[in-house]
Amino acid sequence: MLRQSVVEALESLASNKMRSGLTVLGIVIGVGAVIALLAIGQGAQATITGSISDIGTNLLFVMRSQDQEVRVRDHLTLTDAEALGDSFAAPSVIGVAPMLMGSVAATYGGESTVTQALGVTPAYAPVRNVEMAEGSFISEEQMLGRAAVVVLGPDTVETLFGRREGVVGETVRIEGQPFRILGVTAAKGGSGFSNEDDQVFLPLTTAQTRLFSRDRDQVDMIIAQAISAEAVDQASEEISTILRLRHRTPIGVDDFTVFTQRDFIDTAQSITGVLTIFLGGIAAISLLVGGIGIMNIMLVSVTERTREIGLRKAVGARKRDILIQFLTESSLLSLFGGLIGILLGWGLSMLVGAIAAASDAELNPTVSLNAILLATLFSAAVGLFFGLYPAKRAADLEPVEALRHE
Repeated sequence: MLRQSVVEALESLASNKMRSGLTVLGIVIGVGAVIALLAIGQGAQATITGSISDIGTNLLFVMRSQDQEVRVRDHLTLTDAEALGDSFAAPSVIGVAPMLMGSVAATYGGESTVTQALGVTPAYAPVRNVEMAEGSFISEEQMLGRAAVVVLGPDTVETLFGRREGVVGETVRIEGQPFRILGVTAAKGGSGFSNEDDQVFLPLTTAQTRLFSRDRDQVDMIIAQAISAEAVDQASEEISTILRLRHRTPIGVDDFTVFTQRDFIDTAQSITGVLTIFLGGIAAISLLVGGIGIMNIMLVSVTERTREIGLRKAVGARKRDILIQFLTESSLLSLFGGLIGILLGWGLSMLVGAIAAASDAELNPTVSLNAILLATLFSAAVGLFFGLYPAKRAADLEPVEALRHE
């Protein structure tokens, strides 16, 4: 009976190809949009979390608390950083890099750019795994002497000089002051606010006195490196204990915050997950529109085939047979739409990936099996749900009244 119902449903749909095709189109667009948006969302999530992981899975970021009510000190200090580097008090920490941050204008010749300036110590390079494309990084002597030297990121160099090599020894102006170029860091990739290639590095003492209005001992952030990814939690506890003792904060109240890579990754995954669900939900609305289209067409089909239904019931067709016949037609419409929609969604996601690659953007949409199954099952459910009322209406027709229908 089921096979016969499927054959009859295919014949019925084939007899009205244009109408069936337009009805399927709504489901195709809905499923395609859901698949594509979920794939783009997962690709964006993988890109963001991957960029965060590339920074290093054993790093901890110490910043002052943003809660004014619990803040005992107004800022972190260099002496705080020195205390965190004590191997006896913090055996799980193998590297500490205090830093200052701010935006500056860099110029060379007739070119200029606004970039992020980092005032750092020589310890920054091993903690953040900074590699040099040419030249050298900041030395201890240069930091103690408050030397007017700078290390540039490759994107900054290209903006100012039009090339990425052969600039060591040149002089650039930062906020109008001359600085000699020590070296150029190796390219890491990135864009926007996360572009590590568009930065300049200066000795921390130089940044304190010549660029940023900071107290003599003040730093904006302290980056600590744990001995391993597994020791991050232990290192976080050791850092918190040291700072609590130094700042003499009340029990249970910290005037600082310690972030780990896991915190950043969890936050990024949470945000991108919510956005993906939100976009998928908006796209799913088009599936409901497609379902309403199926209901509309099936109601029209019931009206057109009233005499056929009456004849079937007169020769022995049961109510259940009529119900199954029309439910099969609506389910096939949604199933065909779902299958074509999966191909459309896959194609759209690949197109977005190709456009991103051509634009040098790190975005690789991922069409997951879960998204395909979800879209397929949802489209089938839409067909059954919106086909139920027309099918029941057809099954409830009285044979005599149906045969008399003009």
